[in-house]
Amino acid sequence: MKKKKVNLRDLAPKEHQGDHSHDDGHNHSSPEEVSNLRTYLPAIFSFVMLIIGIAIDYFDAFPFFKGWVRIVWYSVAYIPVGFPVIKEGWNSIKNGDFFTEFFLMSIATLGAFAIGEYPEGVAVMLFYAVGELFQSAAVNRAKGNIKALLDARPDEAVVYRDGNFVVVNPETVEIGEKIQVRVGEKIPLDGILLSEKASLNTAAITGESKPDTIAKDEKVFAGSINLNGVIAVETNKEFKDSSIARILDMVQNATARKSKTELFIRKFARIYTPIVVYLAIGLTFLPYFFVDDYVFRDWLYRALIFLVISCPCALVISIPLGYFGGLGAASRNGILFKGASFLDAMTKVNTVVMDKTGTVTKGVFKIKEIKSITFDEAEFMKYLMAMEEQSTHPIAKAILEYKADGLDYKATDVSEVAGKGLKGTVNGKTVLVGNKALMASNNIEVPSETDNVVESIVMVAINGKFVGYVTIADKFKEDAHQAIKQIREAGISKIIMLSGDKDSITQQVSNELNIDWAKGGLLPEDKLNEVEELKKQPDTKVAFVGDGINDAPVLAASDVGIAMGGLGSDVAIETADVIIQTDQPSKIARAIKIGRSTRRIVWQNIGLAFGVKAIVLILGAGGLATMWEAVFADVGVALLAILNAVRLQRMKWKES
Repeated sequence: MKKKKVNLRDLAPKEHQGDHSHDDGHNHSSPEEVSNLRTYLPAIFSFVMLIIGIAIDYFDAFPFFKGWVRIVWYSVAYIPVGFPVIKEGWNSIKNGDFFTEFFLMSIATLGAFAIGEYPEGVAVMLFYAVGELFQSAAVNRAKGNIKALLDARPDEAVVYRDGNFVVVNPETVEIGEKIQVRVGEKIPLDGILLSEKASLNTAAITGESKPDTIAKDEKVFAGSINLNGVIAVETNKEFKDSSIARILDMVQNATARKSKTELFIRKFARIYTPIVVYLAIGLTFLPYFFVDDYVFRDWLYRALIFLVISCPCALVISIPLGYFGGLGAASRNGILFKGASFLDAMTKVNTVVMDKTGTVTKGVFKIKEIKSITFDEAEFMKYLMAMEEQSTHPIAKAILEYKADGLDYKATDVSEVAGKGLKGTVNGKTVLVGNKALMASNNIEVPSETDNVVESIVMVAINGKFVGYVTIADKFKEDAHQAIKQIREAGISKIIMLSGDKDSITQQVSNELNIDWAKGGLLPEDKLNEVEELKKQPDTKVAFVGDGINDAPVLAASDVGIAMGGLGSDVAIETADVIIQTDQPSKIARAIKIGRSTRRIVWQNIGLAFGVKAIVLILGAGGLATMWEAVFADVGVALLAILNAVRLQRMKWKES
């Protein structure tokens, strides 16, 4: 589809659209509020009935509160919280899954009713229901970050078509179309800014709350909010490939990738639960053969306590919730883990290997020095720029930013010499622009002073004679030095740089950043070989950080692949296990800290659950624990584990 050339003035708003919402003066409960109230009503009703029943029992205020009246009262208190659990247990049994927490709770509480312990039967089911509500609330809290991302997904685009603005679904906008974004609106698709500048809130994309100022011709990302003035954007990606769509897909799919700890606990619970059920059966009947004063009711009560304690919900719920909290906390910090397993893997990393360009440097080249031998500087640059106009290389772009008055030289017959540079004609003269290899292949003598140049160098020869050179330098990212310092403080023992850039530049950058070891001039397969050699060393876990297509093989081969998500290529992002959406290398250390905090909380929960359950199981088997202690060992521990997991949502990972 051919696009019509559009003048920026055409993209200015033709009218302002006001807010047509109004308040009718009445308060209305939202559907969510009504739904929340209905969720809690059964538990509230059961709690009130239980408290009243216990009070009547304690004070013996009503003589008629005995026999069937008492049974009916506690049954009515039990049904609102018990029926859903019994129903779930029955459905699980029909599906062939007997040993679930629903089955355990149903048997334990119905058993309590069978031996006349009505208040305890209601209390166990009530506290279990309350625990489930807390779990649901905690999960919803952990999912809040994903919901915020969903809310950030734009649902319409104002596109310029046939001389008019049309509001369309972003999925229908094609690459190269011009869209308009008003103040307060979300940018619907990734693109290039056509306006002179824009102030954007990129929190949904990068996790950074500080407004970002974007200049003309720079990239803007879908989901960013326009803060100041109407802007025009030319789209460069389809909606399904936009940054916000990619983030949503990665975060939503991350929960499907279980960590080894999480998978182990789920498998363990399926073995551990039936064992405890059989132990409870044995605890009920076996004492008959060994105890002189055997009372069936007493031993059944102990077995029921055993069953309540055995419920694995504290483990099965709080552990994945811990990992989910870690994924959410990382996402809020502009770090996307593609699964809980990579949170675990990050905690084991002890060697960080990184690319140079686009990782610790901006990949934005600037002219550092111009050395002209034959011409004055302006004349020399006109020849060089005429040639570089024919190139798309980043270094060519840096050279073309040179301000030359009256750039009227044009190059003809330009051809590229693979891996060496360009050859062409300017003003009837044969011009060579490239590296030392290009000069050598054309028998052009190069001054020895160029041997000492560390930076990238572009040499120029006219009519077979060397006339000068330009040095080009990349810029460090603002947080590059801070990043290396923080990675060391995070306990990483070795930091290595592997780069495709020439070795002298790589060594210079490495020395300035205080990196342990560096190697330059590497092809993609060379980087891969270096990382595979590192992985062969005992107890070495490697994280590789890169951004380009050439880094994809190494990202896939490393123990943890980390890609720069803003400037990084789509191939690198798809291959990596962790995406740093802000392109800040300092986030590497933060990713390690979040991974470690998550793992620490998960193991705290495992220790808490097993420790308390073991103690109360022993007490219950010995007749020293009642159903109330059993409730604490199950629901109480689950709640404590959940509250511990929720801490991840509140933690702050400050810059060192």
